[in-house]
Amino acid sequence: MKNIALKSISIFMILTLIVSCKTVQNANNKQKGAVIGAAGGALIGGIIGNNVGKGDTALGAIIGGVVGGVAGGYIGNKMDKQAERIEEEIPGAEVTRVGEGISVVFDENSGVYFDTNKSNIKGTSEETLRRLAGIFKEYPNSNILVEGHTDSSGAAEYNLSLSKKRAESVTVYLTGQGLSIGRFTTKWYGEDNPRGDNATPEGRAKNRRVELAIVANEALKQEAIENTKN
Repeated sequence: MKNIALKSISIFMILTLIVSCKTVQNANNKQKGAVIGAAGGALIGGIIGNNVGKGDTALGAIIGGVVGGVAGGYIGNKMDKQAERIEEEIPGAEVTRVGEGISVVFDENSGVYFDTNKSNIKGTSEETLRRLAGIFKEYPNSNILVEGHTDSSGAAEYNLSLSKKRAESVTVYLTGQGLSIGRFTTKWYGEDNPRGDNATPEGRAKNRRVELAIVANEALKQEAIENTKN
């Protein structure tokens, strides 16, 4: 318990120093990737990735795999472009650039949503995922984490199973569009990571969701290193 507390304090102090820096605040996403990497690179990423907890698992996956330095800025530039494409094709999706990766959240407003107790892809969800698959084909050097979530209706064990089915449904659909299964990791968390208030219908709808974390694969990391050598 003491070690966990000390790590949490260290992470908070590191992030406070990085995020409060005016240079980082005023930088674009490409520059942020380079600055964050230079400030600690994979070491900070590994610590954060192991300690962010269940509340922000996609962030942990993104930060936990950082390359850092100038190479991180190179990757950030690639991710900027991919994020822009996702925003263009899927206006309702919540697309967030974080360091060297991208976080994407889908709900009923962005076309990928699930009815209560359901995990099937239907209606506008299919069109949204089809467009997303097209973007992933344009950027083959990225890997995708698919996370499944539920609201708190029903037993926790049932919700864990349901969230697994939702994540797998999205992964199966995307790979069915011609994407390599090797690019995907699928995880599920049941009701443990709500984004909305489970006491309201609107909040529960936000929690019946999938989230994506998009990160550089090894080929892109090596490309970045090779192209940024002094």
